[in-house]
Amino acid sequence: MKTIRVLLADDHTLVRAGIRTLLETIENLEVVAECGEGREALESISRHRPDLAFLDIGMPGLNGIEITRQSASVSPKTKIVILSMYDDKAHVTQAIRAGALGYLLKGAAVAELPLAIKAVLAGETYLTPKVSRHLVAGFLHDGPSEDDPLAGLSQRQREILQLIAEGKSTKDIAGIFQISVKTIETHRARLMERLEIHDVAGLVRFAIRSGLVSPEA
Repeated sequence: MKTIRVLLADDHTLVRAGIRTLLETIENLEVVAECGEGREALESISRHRPDLAFLDIGMPGLNGIEITRQSASVSPKTKIVILSMYDDKAHVTQAIRAGALGYLLKGAAVAELPLAIKAVLAGETYLTPKVSRHLVAGFLHDGPSEDDPLAGLSQRQREILQLIAEGKSTKDIAGIFQISVKTIETHRARLMERLEIHDVAGLVRFAIRSGLVSPEA
């Protein structure tokens, strides 16, 4: 039987170690890489092209949903399972729209892990049962989800918005993308204009409300 090659990305070392231990108990499965930062995770997906990637939803640098969006172009055959503490409709819907096939709560039962792997590798969607119940209940109560608040932003704008919300300076962000400070300032100005937000604090609040970063970021 073919070995399932897995990448694991979570910025909490102990959580990552625990999940890796569980993964290594599954037959014919090999963890080929693990990461604790979003950009590193995307680069590792591009380099290793794993069959399956488990991504923490709230990693610094680049969140799990954005990695999911971008992984389709760097490793289209890699199937994504989002790991999250959030069971609300907004986070789940964004993850699935981004291309994730699985959404697994970090508090899920251990027995869910192989079930999720089997379903996702077969091309099916796997949602933790608690998430499924909440999603259906929310749909019945509220109707269909509203459009993704980030949908009107470009990939670069989403990335810059996350870094701003994480407290990175304009100079730091310019260094990450290897472009000028003036270019970053232009991106920030266009973000504010597009979102009709007039200060950095407002951008941070928007990033949190839209699920781009967690309140703890």
